[in-house]
Amino acid sequence: MDQPRWDRDELTVGELAARSGVAVSALHFYERQNLISSRRTSGNQRRYRRDTLRRVALIRVAQRVGIPLADVRAALAELPDGRAPTRLDWQRLSARWRAELDQRIQHLQQLRNDFTDCIGCGCLSIDRCALANPYDELGKHGPGPRRLLEP
Repeated sequence: MDQPRWDRDELTVGELAARSGVAVSALHFYERQNLISSRRTSGNQRRYRRDTLRRVALIRVAQRVGIPLADVRAALAELPDGRAPTRLDWQRLSARWRAELDQRIQHLQQLRNDFTDCIGCGCLSIDRCALANPYDELGKHGPGPRRLLEP
């Protein structure tokens, strides 16, 4: 079997998988989701432009930090077609997601801090538990069930 040549303008799906560390099935999924694209040869084989390697890398990083694929697709749609994205292109995309990630981090820290109080009680039902019942109106009427009909 011939060794792949990395100096070509296009890569097969197997070469793209080997270079990116992403399974062929994942590449096919990315293509179905319009995250990457390929052209078909006369033998109906996929061929990917070399800049697809960078796009796959961005997809993987975005997935790791929890960016929804719809957001990734929208961001990739803004990248130039026909040339490899530049460092400036990537910086623009990452700046957009940074604010969102900062908000998520802040939210998770708040949840963690609230959760610590709940672990201390063990029952998740004390009056100060903002996680289990943040708007406990019935709790103001005392413990026990409040919605049961009296016989």
